[in-house]
Amino acid sequence: MRRDPAIPAQPEAGHAPRSPAARGNDDFINLGEIIAVLLEYKWLILAIATLAVLVGGVVAFVTTPIYRADALVQVEDKKSAQGGLAALRDVEAVLGDSTSVAAELEILRSRMILGRVVDRLNLTVRAHPQHLPVFGRALARRHAGVEPAAPLFGLSGYGWGGERIVVQTLEVAPYLMGEPLTLVAQGDGAYSVLDEAGTVMVSGRVGEPASAEHVSLFVAELVARPDTRFILSRVSQTAAIAALRENLEVRERARQSNVIEAAFSGPDRALAESILNEILNAYVRQNVEYRSAEAESTLTFLEAQLPELKSQLDTAEAAYNEYRQSRGSVDLTLETQSVLRSVVEADNEIVALQQKREELRQRFTAEHPQVIAVDAQISRLRARRASFEGSVSRLPETQQVALQLKRDVEVATALYTNLLNSAQQLRVARAGTVGDVRIIDSAVTAPLPVAPRKALILLLSGVLGLLGALGAVWAIRALRVVVEDPQTIERELALPVYATVPISKAEEGIERRIMRSKGGTGGKAELLALAKPDDDAVESLRSLRTTLHFALLGAQQGSVLITGPAPGVGKSFVTKNLGAVLAQAGKRVIIVDADLRKGHINKGFGLPRAQGVSDYIMGGADIDAIIRPTPIEGLSIVTTGLIPPNPSELLMHPRFAALLDALEKRCDVLLVDAPPVLAVSDAAIIGRMVGATLLVARAGRHPVRELEQAVKRFEQGGAEVKGFVFNGFDTRRQRYRFGYEGYQYQYKYKA
Repeated sequence: MRRDPAIPAQPEAGHAPRSPAARGNDDFINLGEIIAVLLEYKWLILAIATLAVLVGGVVAFVTTPIYRADALVQVEDKKSAQGGLAALRDVEAVLGDSTSVAAELEILRSRMILGRVVDRLNLTVRAHPQHLPVFGRALARRHAGVEPAAPLFGLSGYGWGGERIVVQTLEVAPYLMGEPLTLVAQGDGAYSVLDEAGTVMVSGRVGEPASAEHVSLFVAELVARPDTRFILSRVSQTAAIAALRENLEVRERARQSNVIEAAFSGPDRALAESILNEILNAYVRQNVEYRSAEAESTLTFLEAQLPELKSQLDTAEAAYNEYRQSRGSVDLTLETQSVLRSVVEADNEIVALQQKREELRQRFTAEHPQVIAVDAQISRLRARRASFEGSVSRLPETQQVALQLKRDVEVATALYTNLLNSAQQLRVARAGTVGDVRIIDSAVTAPLPVAPRKALILLLSGVLGLLGALGAVWAIRALRVVVEDPQTIERELALPVYATVPISKAEEGIERRIMRSKGGTGGKAELLALAKPDDDAVESLRSLRTTLHFALLGAQQGSVLITGPAPGVGKSFVTKNLGAVLAQAGKRVIIVDADLRKGHINKGFGLPRAQGVSDYIMGGADIDAIIRPTPIEGLSIVTTGLIPPNPSELLMHPRFAALLDALEKRCDVLLVDAPPVLAVSDAAIIGRMVGATLLVARAGRHPVRELEQAVKRFEQGGAEVKGFVFNGFDTRRQRYRFGYEGYQYQYKYKA
């Protein structure tokens, strides 16, 4: 049991106005349209995305892995510092926090620290095997053996894994600084160094110094096959420091934590760890040196004062002993001894304050509050000592002289002893100085590289590939100006589309078989309407059969011209299968193959071309001879006949118009198949002789302007196009199965 689709409402003749809802819907994004386009180009999108992922995989494979070594350093609060900084504790509240982690971070990145690392690790000398471009380094990294890998593809000059070289010294002329040199292994420890031009600059052996006019070097180790090439270069210390600084990361781990996190990244795990440890050791050493510099400065000052104080002490003792010998034994009274003690104490305090003032003056100006306070204390002590001078003046002269000499001895002895003790303490402090930074965690390299992140690369390549595929689809759609759906024809040309015929795989097979057989199908009709009567394309032609009377409304003739703008649109397929479904509905149908240039409708019915239209026009056959029955009851066909050299002139002959009139009287529907209207003028000539003209347009084949020109060609010839048949629509694209304006081109059910 079969049911035809519902007959759509037809617009007035020559017009197909759009509804307001359809016009307004253009202003919105149609999600169904987007999904349909993506499904249409799904294989292109998949191919581009897959290619992008493959490229990402290659990038992840060949990219050199980067390892990261990290360590922790603690910076202690300098408020606990000892020595000469103790004088600053009273003003720390005004000066702020004495610890500056930001300053320590800059010290870690300074040339002072990194320069020591470069010199200690000999980082100004670079040497590595020469690898095959792109994939060579990746293959060499994956070599697991101890011995050098065998060369691939006979390329023995490249390193393929397992090669080792250690160059302890490399000195070059200034013009070669930073320039690459080539070292070629020659076997048995011998090697040659070449310049960029390939000229041998120096030759030598492993373990022996080699020197020439512009190059001198010492190779400590060389493990490689003969002919293997290595790249050598000598860079400046500034360049080596810049390279270290680029890969060094230092930051405070948490705010005000005084803990610095240091990290170094590089392609060599062991070297990255060694470099970071050396940076930290150099940093700690400079910190200790800086902390001991204060004690060193004070010790230098004291050692300069000790000889002078010793000389003063010796002089004072000699003067006192000489006076006692000259005067005999002179004993000091209790009153004199009391005054002596007071004077000595005052002098000692004055000297101590003067020493303290000298230390402060090394750091501050004379206007600093600390220096002013010490000066005030010295002034008070001097005033106090001056009061003791009055007591001394009342003593007997002998006692005054003895007191003066004894005082000089006591003061010199106390000062010398104190300075000697202080110098000894500073020597001990200098030897045991500990810096205010310490290494908490030494450098450790993670077992896995931090870059490249292969999963992330693959993910990003997939995303970029997908975006690129969507961009390619957009570009294709933007550049593709052909008609894809029947709505475009109705909107742009204001002509109705009477039927939309889907693509038929079965019809494609029939066409291939017909084209392979030169004389048709051996007398057997092979039509889609007969072979696959339930095919979607046949169902669409049944819909055209139902609505065909709209195209003939008001027409004086009952004939229909079927043509197209260009070849290959399926006009002959529509003509013969439409005739078949009309005949199956009880109509008397005659098909006229008026394509006197390439007509081939006869092949579909297994008939020869002879005895047709051209024979009748030229008087070689009568009408009864050219009308041939087909296996389908009610369907007859008039073939082209012999292909003439002047098809257009024959179609303009009065006998052709008479033929059409005579055929119309013998049938209910006369279908005329004509050549493409834009290719030749035949269709425009026939259009004036029939009741209606239908243009067959194929999906994805014509720009709108081409269809417009086809319609104008008929109008210029005095014929009117009633509408279109939209052929070759691909329902697999799912274009109209989503969205507000969706259609369904399949409507079948079983009883």
